[in-house]
Amino acid sequence: MATIRPFNSLRPREDVASRVAALPYDVYNRQEALEEVLKEPLTFLKIDRAETQFNKDFNAYDAKVYEKARDSLRDMIDEGMLIKEGQYCYYVYELTMDGRSQTGLVGCAAIDDYLDDVIKKHEKTREDKEIDRINHVDVCNAQTGPIFLAYRSQKIINEVVEGIKKETSLYDFVAPDGVRHTVWKIDKTSDIEIIFKEFKTIQSIYIADGHHRTASAVKVGLKRREENPGYTGKEEFNYFLSVLFPHDQLMILDYNRVVKDLNGYSKDQFIIEVAKAFLVEEMGEGPYKPIEKATLGMYLEGVWYKLKAKDEICSTDPVEGLDVALLQNHILTPILNIKDIRTDKRIDFVGGIRGLKELEKRANSDMKLAFSMFPTSINELFRVSDAGQLMPPKSTWFEPKLRSGLFIHELS
Repeated sequence: MATIRPFNSLRPREDVASRVAALPYDVYNRQEALEEVLKEPLTFLKIDRAETQFNKDFNAYDAKVYEKARDSLRDMIDEGMLIKEGQYCYYVYELTMDGRSQTGLVGCAAIDDYLDDVIKKHEKTREDKEIDRINHVDVCNAQTGPIFLAYRSQKIINEVVEGIKKETSLYDFVAPDGVRHTVWKIDKTSDIEIIFKEFKTIQSIYIADGHHRTASAVKVGLKRREENPGYTGKEEFNYFLSVLFPHDQLMILDYNRVVKDLNGYSKDQFIIEVAKAFLVEEMGEGPYKPIEKATLGMYLEGVWYKLKAKDEICSTDPVEGLDVALLQNHILTPILNIKDIRTDKRIDFVGGIRGLKELEKRANSDMKLAFSMFPTSINELFRVSDAGQLMPPKSTWFEPKLRSGLFIHELS
């Protein structure tokens, strides 16, 4: 059963929240992060990506970078930009993009629930990425970026959340990318008790986005336990900052692929090979976006094709039945010789937020071939996680992105 508890948040002052709130640290490369920090001096990115405060050649993983992040955090507190809530609360966090809203609950999840597989994962993590965030959290003594969690919708929690949304909001602003962010505070004891009790009835919670941040938060918690052998389990380091969304609020976008070459095949030879596993239909010049499962779009030399998986390659296995797995197992690996998409430089990935025109642009410039995907569903994510399996890399793209800096969870 899940433990999701309220917390005494460190958060931005209301009049500067829109300036502090920043996209997650990992959506930017170093130059892009620097440009954001130069454009907005209050952005929380200067803490999440403190290497922006150093010369561009300075090692981004040097101890001084994490110390600078800690110092910048303390400076924002001392300057009154960040304030302590002063009481244990949950928060309601609504994001609205292109007229569509999704509403989550901000609280702290238990590291023991992650260790006991109550909080389930569906991706592998990389040690180098973990080490970076472990150092960041440990030195800052705070979790600065929330984990994006999902759970099967619960009527009673929904009712509390909808009631809170009728009250006056704490924050309400539109970010430069057009996404509206609205936050309400849940501080009534009765509401807090209902939410805490209802999460105790939930058997499984799922990491939607933020596997590295989760693994890092857990490892910092375990490190703190070793350093404090008399710990009770109630200390803040036993919990990590999360935003939890009911499954029916979420939309997963397509995560598309572009490929550098045809692995020595001519166009006609390549299509013949593809046709062994897929029904190939020419769709013309207009972008083709798949509208059903087991269907891919393919763009090659100015023409779009519809690829419908033949029955014999479809699978009921939670992983093998994913569209990204059909592409990997029947085109990328056997035909294009792309076996490990984590490391192969001949493949790149384009989030669905960028649209199919971006696929055409890439295939007509630095790449040769593009695939448009039917989005992985949240229920498919649940099935993979419940089976204790892992999704292929780059299977899901969630939008809109949670902002960092709106809620900060201090570990002591």
